[in-house]
Amino acid sequence: MSRTRTERLVNLVICLLSTRRFLTAAQIAATVPGYEHDPDDAKDHEAFQRKFERDKAELRELGVPLETGTASVFDAEPGYRIAPRAYALPDIPLEPDEAAAVGIAARLWQHAGLAAAASSGLAKLRAAGIDVDPQATLGLEPMVTVDPAFAPLTAAARDRREVSFDYRVPDRDAPTRRRVQPWGVVCWRGRWYVVGHDLDRAATRCFRLSRVVGTVRATGEPGAYEPPAGVDLISHVARWSGPVERTGRATVLATPGRAAGLRRWAVECQAGPDGDRLVLPYADADYLAGQIVGYGPDVRVLEPPEVREAVIQRLKEVAARHDELAVTGGAR
Repeated sequence: MSRTRTERLVNLVICLLSTRRFLTAAQIAATVPGYEHDPDDAKDHEAFQRKFERDKAELRELGVPLETGTASVFDAEPGYRIAPRAYALPDIPLEPDEAAAVGIAARLWQHAGLAAAASSGLAKLRAAGIDVDPQATLGLEPMVTVDPAFAPLTAAARDRREVSFDYRVPDRDAPTRRRVQPWGVVCWRGRWYVVGHDLDRAATRCFRLSRVVGTVRATGEPGAYEPPAGVDLISHVARWSGPVERTGRATVLATPGRAAGLRRWAVECQAGPDGDRLVLPYADADYLAGQIVGYGPDVRVLEPPEVREAVIQRLKEVAARHDELAVTGGAR
């Protein structure tokens, strides 16, 4: 199954899970990305119908309980929906290490480019006056952020395309241009890295995604190279990065009873009239900022300025993405 079709099926499931009423094929075509067509063009509409029939059959083969019915006795055209109770899985007990693995996989899913399209589709349903259940797809929206370079680099590694980007290292004032054949993107000690062949240095290199500046540009054709067989990306990153030395100290103000994860991380905790002051050891201000932002208004950075500014920048990026999504959802 192609990636485009997979994304379309996932968004179709999200759409049909999020409404209590039956949606007609025309409503689905106007809502779900991938079904756009001109209903007045006979050939275009016929192509949509074939695509939609294939997708319905695919969902039923996968065990998705797709229901057919009408919203009222006056409706001549049948509609479709998925009952959340019929689709829900039973409770699955997980060991701690299994739960951790699921959590990592969920972070990748949340940034696979599907959540934005799904949100846009749900916004269209609300605009059309269709009741949308906000609880039906809890967990499918992004909860954490990754570096902007994540999506283009993972796509380039998948398609085997060369890329170029500007890269900043701590001991230099200005970023330098790198040309890389990416083999894959991995997470190591809470940071994302791309591993690949550096064309200018003719050697294997690792690049931390948080240090990529600006836009990642695909410069080569798909399928232009093949990574070494059996390459262990994590081992490359581990050898390159070395041990993490958390020599920095950040002081944050936490709401009493909140931010349990940061409290476990803290080396000092002191209660006060305006909240609990936590002292957090850190090695990278951007990484620490990413952790702090996840706690929302329950945590406020007091010092140092580099961490406070990194948090502000993260919040600005979140606000900008939210505004962009709102505009996109309302315009379509």
